[in-house]
Amino acid sequence: MTTSVPVPATVTADLLTGSEWGPARVRDLYRLAAGVKAHPEQYRTALSGRFVALIMEKASLRTRVTFEVGMGSLGGSAIFLDHTQSPLGKRESIPDVARNLSRWVQGIVARVNEQRKLELLAQYASVPVINALTDRYHPCQALADFFTLEERFGGVRGLKLAYVGDGNNVCHSLLITGARLGAEMHVATPAGYEPKAEIVTEARRTARETGGKIDLCRKPEEAVTGAKAVYTDVWTSMGQEHQAAERQAAFAAYQVNDRLLMKAAKDCVFLHCLPAHRGAEVTDAVMDSSRSLVFDQAENRLHVQKAILLTLLS
Repeated sequence: MTTSVPVPATVTADLLTGSEWGPARVRDLYRLAAGVKAHPEQYRTALSGRFVALIMEKASLRTRVTFEVGMGSLGGSAIFLDHTQSPLGKRESIPDVARNLSRWVQGIVARVNEQRKLELLAQYASVPVINALTDRYHPCQALADFFTLEERFGGVRGLKLAYVGDGNNVCHSLLITGARLGAEMHVATPAGYEPKAEIVTEARRTARETGGKIDLCRKPEEAVTGAKAVYTDVWTSMGQEHQAAERQAAFAAYQVNDRLLMKAAKDCVFLHCLPAHRGAEVTDAVMDSSRSLVFDQAENRLHVQKAILLTLLS
C-alpha cells in the first residue's frame, strides 16, 4: 500500500481520555487525518481483515455512522452492539464482555454512560479500546474540532476559543486537546456547572508547557470577547432529562446568538458538537450562518477517527 502520509507507530493501547497523547502525537494524528481526507483511495485496504465492535449505550448518529463508514473505507468492518435498552454489564459482566470481544475483534469503540465502564473494558480487553463518549470525556469530538479549526485558520496556537455553557464531557475534552495544541481556552459557565477541577488543573499544567491558556469565568460576554471560535453544547445532555427545567433556567443567559457574537472577532466561527437544540443554546441565525462550521466538524469526525483507527489498529 502506498500512502501520502506514513501511519505512525502505535502510541498507546487505548484512547480513553485524550490525555494519553502528547502534543507531538496529536500533530502526527492530524497529519495522518489530512492525508486520509485528501487521498482516501490510498487507504482503502489499510485495515483489511480487521474488525471493531461498536458498543453503544447511548443513541448515536455521527459517532456510529463515522466509525462504521471509517472502518469500511479502510477495508475493515464494524459490528454494532446495541446496548441502549440493556446497559453494558447487565446481561453479562463487563470483564467477560471484554475478554470475549478480544478473541474476535481487533478493537472496541465504546459509547457508554460512565467512564468507569470504559476503563473496566480497557482493563480486561487485550485489544485497543476507544472512547466514543462517556459522561466525563469525548476525545474523538475534541480532536475533530481542533482539526477543523486548523483547517480554517492554519493553526490553533494562541487562538482564542470561547466555550459557553455546561462544563460537561465535551468541555473537558476541549480543554485537554486545546491545552496540548497551545490554544487559549476561555470557558463561561453558570455557578455549579464548571468543568471538573482536576481536569482544569491538568489542562493548565499542559498549557504552561505549550504556551496555551486556560481561563474560567461566569459571563459569556467576557469569554467571547475577541474570540476566533465560539463553541457551545446542549444544556441538558442525555441522562439529565430530569434536570431540564432547572438547567433551562440556569443557562438562559448563555445562548449563543448574533448579539453575543458581536463581541467576538470579525472572522470568528461557530462550533457545536451536535445534536443542537435550536432556539435554546444557539439560534437558527447562528447555526445556519456562513460562520458556522458545525457540519465541517461532523465531516471531520470521519477523517480524524479513521486516523485514530489507523494509529491504534495498524
